[in-house]
Amino acid sequence: MDSDDDQRPEDMVPLSQRPEWSDVIPVHQDDGPNPVVYIAYKPVFEETMNYFRAIYISDERSSRALQLTKEVILLNPGNYTVWHFRRLVLEALNVDLLEELDFVERIAKGNSKNYQIWHHRRWVAEKLGTDATARELQFTKKILSLDAKNYHAWSHRQWVLKALGGWEDELEYCGQLLTDDVFNNSAWNQRYFVITRSPFLGGLRAMRESEVKYTIEAILDNPENESPWRYLRGLYKDDNQSWISDPQISSVCLKVLSLRTNHVLALSMLLDLLCHGFQANQEFRDAIDALKPSNLDSLDPDLAKAVCCVLEHVDPMRVNYWNWRKSKLPLSA
Repeated sequence: MDSDDDQRPEDMVPLSQRPEWSDVIPVHQDDGPNPVVYIAYKPVFEETMNYFRAIYISDERSSRALQLTKEVILLNPGNYTVWHFRRLVLEALNVDLLEELDFVERIAKGNSKNYQIWHHRRWVAEKLGTDATARELQFTKKILSLDAKNYHAWSHRQWVLKALGGWEDELEYCGQLLTDDVFNNSAWNQRYFVITRSPFLGGLRAMRESEVKYTIEAILDNPENESPWRYLRGLYKDDNQSWISDPQISSVCLKVLSLRTNHVLALSMLLDLLCHGFQANQEFRDAIDALKPSNLDSLDPDLAKAVCCVLEHVDPMRVNYWNWRKSKLPLSA
């Protein structure tokens, strides 16, 4: 389809000197008689765009038009008009779209956060259907190995799973990413996406028991890691009663509080539990009393308010927030 993919437009023969373009009259950019800001384009860019305008205006959908879109994209991968026209030409010529995926991958090497590239990639994959599934999952893996939080790659990967399939190994992939970096919040997000959307896992309730165990282990290894705490809460979405009555939840809070370090997130979850009706025993009271700020003689007998007081001390960056939370608690009887 395309040739000389690794050759830069700057190193190619100027279009005005190529016999195959001799019949085309370039269309220059019209900035008006008094342009507000004159842009000094490089000669190769200006010439390439002049020829592109000509074929765009004439709506020429040919092999040379396809080649020209490639040259423009190499000069400016963010030109959405060129990408749009390239799709029209691809469709008209009925070319091998697997080759187009190769082209996009080469462009993406240095432009992995370019919206136009990802939009084009999705269009191609959608045209190919399930024949593209494995390639798209591998492509996003490659991008994510370089930038584990690339939003575009994650968004595309989720689209592939929903539209084309490939769920079978996704939970294992998330597990590997979290083994590599348990602080990878994008991988935690993807894991939640998988357990709630995969047609093979049975849904959130079916996965809850095993996921709670997995998440608690991650919390105990790194109590300061906010992602698994958020994930643990998400496992009980729209089911507060199960959340406050599951002894594993309150137990992990108590275990982290007993460590006397990195307990902000445990205190925060305990506060949420108390606000939703959790009845704490003396062990929790003792754990909170042990964290009493040195400038206080005693803590409020209301455990939720006592937790807020401790949080104001151990999380000074959000002292106003915890003070607000305390003000919203019901008055003690």
